Amino acid sequence: MKETAIKCLLDCLARYEESAIPALADLGKQLQSLPPLTESSTPDALIDLYEQGYPLLEKAMWTTGSDFHPLLACYQALFREQESLIQQRGQDDDRHHFILSIPVADRPPHLRACLESIYQVCALFNYGGNASGAWDKIKVIVAEDSRDEDNIHRHIELVEEYRQKGLQVFHFGLDEQYELLHALPPRQREQLGNLLTTQPRGKFYRKGQAANRNLSYLKFLQLTEDKDRTLYYLVDSDQHFCVNRRTESGEEVVYALNYFHAIDKIFRATDILMLTGKLVGDPPVSPSVMASNFLDDVTAFFARLAELNGERACQFHGSQGPVAGDAAYHDLAGLFGFENGATSFPYQCRLSGEHNHGACLQDFARQLNAFFFGEHLTRKTWFSYGSGFAQLSPARTVYPGNYIANYAGLKYIIPFGHLRLRMSGPTAGRLIAAEIGERFSSFNMPNLHRRTTEAGLDDDFRPGVELDEAQQSVDLSDEFERQFFGDLMLFSTEELVKQADVKQPFAQEGIETVIARKEAELLALYRQKHEAIVGKNKQLHDLVFTTGHWWLRSPELAVALRQVQAFIDNIERNFGEHSLAWRKIQSAKHRAQRKQQIVEALMNYRAERDAWDSLF
Repeated sequence: MKETAIKCLLDCLARYEESAIPALADLGKQLQSLPPLTESSTPDALIDLYEQGYPLLEKAMWTTGSDFHPLLACYQALFREQESLIQQRGQDDDRHHFILSIPVADRPPHLRACLESIYQVCALFNYGGNASGAWDKIKVIVAEDSRDEDNIHRHIELVEEYRQKGLQVFHFGLDEQYELLHALPPRQREQLGNLLTTQPRGKFYRKGQAANRNLSYLKFLQLTEDKDRTLYYLVDSDQHFCVNRRTESGEEVVYALNYFHAIDKIFRATDILMLTGKLVGDPPVSPSVMASNFLDDVTAFFARLAELNGERACQFHGSQGPVAGDAAYHDLAGLFGFENGATSFPYQCRLSGEHNHGACLQDFARQLNAFFFGEHLTRKTWFSYGSGFAQLSPARTVYPGNYIANYAGLKYIIPFGHLRLRMSGPTAGRLIAAEIGERFSSFNMPNLHRRTTEAGLDDDFRPGVELDEAQQSVDLSDEFERQFFGDLMLFSTEELVKQADVKQPFAQEGIETVIARKEAELLALYRQKHEAIVGKNKQLHDLVFTTGHWWLRSPELAVALRQVQAFIDNIERNFGEHSLAWRKIQSAKHRAQRKQQIVEALMNYRAERDAWDSLF
């Protein structure tokens, strides 16, 4: 073998071992001690040198002030070169195969972005190689759940487009899902109805993300060739296999994590059954639990804008303010053990080139209604390298858009999908952690979460959110209601697993006692939050429209001000005293119905899990 086979490694050592990464010098010495390379021999020690070098490059790359992009290019090239050496070695490659599932309902732009990110990771890191013209160790299932026939056809076209690029993508259509489901024995299918849906063939769409994901497991079983060497990766269509960097000019998206390589190593080195990564970018929660702190930030923006001249150069650049910590976007972060620090976070203008404060206001205003689809203009989550990618910690939440299981781990599903409640991932996480402890782990390889795409809000289905584009009105009452009772389900489950054995059926009396206590606590917290939102929304309206500030005297800002008014109206519509969701939460009759559903779901959990486990 000629030295050209390790050109990237030699270039990396020459470039960085005496300057940015002195620790690479030891790798250079090890390389010199290896026997001469031949055409027929690729020693394992050589391949291992790359493994030793990756953490060194990662640490240097993610250090503040680093020459990031050259380091990233070197890092990616080393992986591709290592993959070539592994293929040339000629021995059986016993690393894991991956089968990914992307549940998708009427979201072609999101699906395209997700598939593109998978393609980029494959092309840039080349896990498993693609000598056959396709990446041999990666398969992707697009699990259809659309109602609109046109969107189904667009999804199928995307599958074919990315097959042509070398991804092994399969469209798991509604008919195929229905047939697989009904291939189960009737008795077993009946027992699994709450997990796998009971919807008839004629309405076998929008079954919900949980049911559609669980149906993917049936396809997993069909596609699995070696259950000891296959990992199953669940990802939502609005997740991307990349992360965001915070730079002076704003957010930068980078393909800097070799997900498949790292996950394979973790599962080969440990006895874990299930692994979950977190999310960066847009908050992974409903706007129904972000309205109070978002109003703080919008009000702070206008308060600062009032002190500036509308014609002067925009001052909303440069100093970026505090980094949003864990759950900084959440109005009730304390429920999860987090403390919110700063009372408001500054807005960072996304416009480039010369522009004044009027232009900044126009761009700010046109983004406001995206909040009701889950964007938070001021409290994004940013990627932090910390102690590395592979460091594990005990998990307590399943992130449905980023988790991985081995064959045995497929038993630990996200249940209760038939209730259509939010917080299903955290609820499942409490149950799973109580059952398998540290064999359910978290690692520092998040996906980038993007609530909306460049296609805009009108080409995006979000369950529980209704948009009237013409009226600029948004109704998220369904999502808000599901959030409250999802919280009730989560925190009741969290306390229940501390008192009872999760491997045994939960007793009805114990469930009802816990739910009653948590209901009273949540009602009080939601009431406080409700009153705060009402007060803050009035304060914002007065600041923008009744205090005579400069923007009211600028005719060119009329559209922007209408957009701000639409936002304020939508806050009132969804969080005010007369909002539908708030009336439902206040209704003792409605709460009684929901509580009964939750009680029955928790009572049936063990039996449903036993029926599910029998599939494996």
